Amino acid sequence: MEDLLDNVAWRALTGPQSRLAERNGHAVRYRPDVAPFAALPDEPDPRAWADLAALAGPGTTVLLAGPERVVPASWEAVARVPGRQYDGTGVVVAPDPEAVVLGPADVPEMLDLVARTEPGPFRASTITMGTYLGLRDASGALVAMAGERMHPPGWTEISAVCTDPAYRGRRFATRLVRAVGAVIRARGELPFLHTAEDNAPAIAVYERMGFVLRRRTMFAMLRVPATAAA
Repeated sequence: MEDLLDNVAWRALTGPQSRLAERNGHAVRYRPDVAPFAALPDEPDPRAWADLAALAGPGTTVLLAGPERVVPASWEAVARVPGRQYDGTGVVVAPDPEAVVLGPADVPEMLDLVARTEPGPFRASTITMGTYLGLRDASGALVAMAGERMHPPGWTEISAVCTDPAYRGRRFATRLVRAVGAVIRARGELPFLHTAEDNAPAIAVYERMGFVLRRRTMFAMLRVPATAAA
């Protein structure tokens, strides 16, 4: 079952989240308004790379997550961000009575919070990937949130974990991760998450909670050749 996390975007987009996918042959991606991630089979051949180029379009960028791949020479590596993948099978989860379910009406506030805290990619329709929970201050402003992103079979990724800088140090992230984990467990699934290799504060929080490092991974932003076939 853990092998489903090795090529997590592919397993999600060709499985439980196929409703959010655009596919061309042996390449698949989330709709651009949902997430920037694209995916290829475990061992992509030149045809798969050509399918991805046609799907994304000449000169555009795609984001691949997972093990390092041998990229065709005609593709440009725009950025590579080393990351970690954590298994949350042993994490204690619990609902939070103060957490509120966030919906479409909350998206402008969510986008604003993401812009100020930079937890990772979050777009106008990212909320359709799963349940998002938030904490509000006394004035009603959204000050922290966390939610669900990629869903390979039997697993759900916890993502977009962020807290307004003025409210850090109050364990809001821990509370929300446990609360989102409770939603995941209630469906009979297991939580996991990703973090950048250099995000020491987040790594410390997650490891204290009981998340276990499963593997190192890579987030690769690649540019499709300008001459790719339409």
